Amino acid sequence: MKRALLSWSSGKDSAWTLHILRQNPDIEVVGLLTTLNAEFQRVAMHGTRRAVLEAQAEATKLPLWIVPLPWPCSNEIYEERMAKVCERAVNERIDAIAFGDLFLREVRAYRENQLKPTGLEPLFPLWDLPTAELARTMIVGGIRAKLSCVDTKQLPGSFAGREFDASLLQDFPPETDPCGERGEFHTCVYDGPMFSAPLQLEPGEVLDRDGFMFADFK
Repeated sequence: MKRALLSWSSGKDSAWTLHILRQNPDIEVVGLLTTLNAEFQRVAMHGTRRAVLEAQAEATKLPLWIVPLPWPCSNEIYEERMAKVCERAVNERIDAIAFGDLFLREVRAYRENQLKPTGLEPLFPLWDLPTAELARTMIVGGIRAKLSCVDTKQLPGSFAGREFDASLLQDFPPETDPCGERGEFHTCVYDGPMFSAPLQLEPGEVLDRDGFMFADFK
């Protein structure tokens, strides 16, 4: 059986990836790997609080591997810290790292190149699935998530904080990817078949920072 870490963003795609992986008898997911902005104690871009991230990990019944990153963080520092995590993974007999990427080929190529020297296998369980169909499948399959971040250059800021549901999909402009793969939005998952129990999220402030609208949850 292949032992795998899952790159965990706190959002719907990584959560659905966990659900899919757990249906594969040849793979055992042994932990969630997350980079955290050490200055603000939040997941980068998603804006998810550390406390919510930890509650998600508890609900999946998996250990959380947190990689603290300074703010700002250079690419050199990021790659150095990820290399150390990969070394730890190899030492703990982990075989692969899984990602929830959907279709951005340059992102996939970067991950593959970074993992090549480590011996860890990159896994992409959701790769090239049609995103409109995937979004509907997630919703029907029980994913419950809120939009935690919206790129206001691509979507109105009023979408921040909304539920990721069928109504949301209908309201998206035609050019919006239904899964937000081009960075239109990011989500915070609070329930789904990968969780042992739903999280009770309380809405907080909605703030505009540098062209991104963040909806806080705690």
